[in-house]
Amino acid sequence: MSTQRTWVGPSAPERLGILRGTRSIAIVGMSNKPSRASYFVATYLQSSSPYRVYFVNPVLDEVLGQKVYPSLAELPEVPDLVDVFRKDADLPGVAREAVAVGAKTLWLQLGSWNEEAAAIAEDAGLDVVMDQCVKIEHARFHGGLHLAGFNTGVISSRRQVLA
Repeated sequence: MSTQRTWVGPSAPERLGILRGTRSIAIVGMSNKPSRASYFVATYLQSSSPYRVYFVNPVLDEVLGQKVYPSLAELPEVPDLVDVFRKDADLPGVAREAVAVGAKTLWLQLGSWNEEAAAIAEDAGLDVVMDQCVKIEHARFHGGLHLAGFNTGVISSRRQVLA
């Protein structure tokens, strides 16, 4: 498999549009270990975002006091956005599962890049974001990165309101 990146993802305004149109997020590959990125992202999304957040991991029953589902198909609703924390070899399969359940967006976390998975999702009409963090993007667009010591580059006394 080529390591050259040929896929071009959505721009920052397009990613903001995706997040504004999202109402529910499924975190695939959710971990019960606080040191894992999925756990950190989940705690942020639960406390600092308006999204309904679901966890998917076939080997866990509960994390952060919330039920964990074995697959996307078993969620109580179709997630708008599927946020994926899985190894590279699993990404095309997760893309197929996201397509099968009718998700709108496949979002691969920082460090995740799989053009096959992107093609599967895009061919079915899904938006695709790769090598980006939902938590970082949400915080960046909504004035929260300064809390973590990041310079957001936004000069404003007003926070954006999620539409």
